[in-house]
Amino acid sequence: MADRIREKMNQLRLEADESSAKVEELQAKVKALEQENLAKEQEITSLSHKNGLLEGENEKMDTTIKDLKKAADEGLQHGTHNETLQRRLQLLEEEAEEADKTLRETNEKLRQTDVKAGHFERKVQALENERDQWETKYEEMSQKHQKLQKELEDLQNEIGNI
Repeated sequence: MADRIREKMNQLRLEADESSAKVEELQAKVKALEQENLAKEQEITSLSHKNGLLEGENEKMDTTIKDLKKAADEGLQHGTHNETLQRRLQLLEEEAEEADKTLRETNEKLRQTDVKAGHFERKVQALENERDQWETKYEEMSQKHQKLQKELEDLQNEIGNI
């Protein structure tokens, strides 16, 4: 009977050690995912800032294009001046198109990063839930271990009294 109790106690100790190791592993995973999530949030902030700058630049270019078109219409009698303005207008339109393209790419990256951040947040939540379950199981095993330890002590006292 005492051997069976010792065997059961050893088994409970092993389970407690395994649970403890699993908790530590899950905590390390949670920490890594939280750091990765923080990096993604910083990337989102950076891309949002870049997006704002590009939108401002795009608005400036649109205004410049409108101004140059107006000036070009008013200056038809000035052939050379008009040609220069047309070339400049074309360059600005190309720059505006490039800025629009960059803005679309940045918005797409921002959207993708936001999706990834959501995914990692869900993953962190799942790991935290799993860690909580393991901690609960560890607490239950610890209580069982204490109960068995007390029963063993009681049994030893009874045997000692006999």
